[in-house]
Amino acid sequence: MLKVADKPIEVPAISVAALDQLFREARTHNFWQDKDVPEALIREAVDLAKMGPTSANTLPARFVFVRSKEAKEKLKTALLPGNVDKTMAAPVTAIVGYDTRFFEHSPRLFPHADVRPWFDGNTDFAERTAFQNGTLQAAYLILALRAVGLDTGPMTGFDNKAVDQAFFTGADVKSNILINIGYGDAEKTFPRSPRFEFDEIARFA
Repeated sequence: MLKVADKPIEVPAISVAALDQLFREARTHNFWQDKDVPEALIREAVDLAKMGPTSANTLPARFVFVRSKEAKEKLKTALLPGNVDKTMAAPVTAIVGYDTRFFEHSPRLFPHADVRPWFDGNTDFAERTAFQNGTLQAAYLILALRAVGLDTGPMTGFDNKAVDQAFFTGADVKSNILINIGYGDAEKTFPRSPRFEFDEIARFA
């Protein structure tokens, strides 16, 4: 049970252990155990992540889970030098992209209103909507992966155009974020970096 101003309110809450796993004790990992990631866990994480809200249920995120040696080598050429070793060592790397033509699926995903005219022909708005909501979905995926017992190492240090050419040729999808996935080596994590206090970054209006 949660409390507001020392008064209990009837709001279901997940356990302290779950909060620790998702947030307080979770870390970004750069070193990985030599342990395979079951495909079933990746599928379960995607099934969880897709339930997160997006504007008009647009669901623009598209995922490529890179795990074969050949695919890893293709990805390697697009990485910044500091991201090469940890990505090559990770059992799986997710390329999270966003579909700029997401609205073509809106009759199926948002059947109670025709939202296609909002986006079709309005390239800037469609691109911004796809990027914003695709980024939301990347965050959902990180939490979902943690929830199923995996560790993550998200990063943006790569050549987007090179990734798009290697993995999304002929598609209306653009890369956004990479997420290394596996079982992290907790003994090699850096000390946790500081975080802001609430009053430094938030206020009530």
